[in-house]
Amino acid sequence: MRLLTWLLRAFIFFTLFAFALNNQQGVSVRWFFGLDWQAPLVIVVLVAFGLGCAVGVLAMVPAWWRQRRTQDPA
Repeated sequence: MRLLTWLLRAFIFFTLFAFALNNQQGVSVRWFFGLDWQAPLVIVVLVAFGLGCAVGVLAMVPAWWRQRRTQDPA
């Protein structure tokens, strides 16, 4: 079972590594008021993924607090 877990992790790592190597061309992200940001595509995708995860976790915080408050025996 341990070997299967490591093989799955290695597969995911090498898939993401190949994705990063294949997406090194520069892109320009245009913001409001004429601002733009230029970076490799893989960095833009990684930042968008990270921000999405952060927003999702922050959206869950009130529910976690409510659930924790109702489970406290004190």
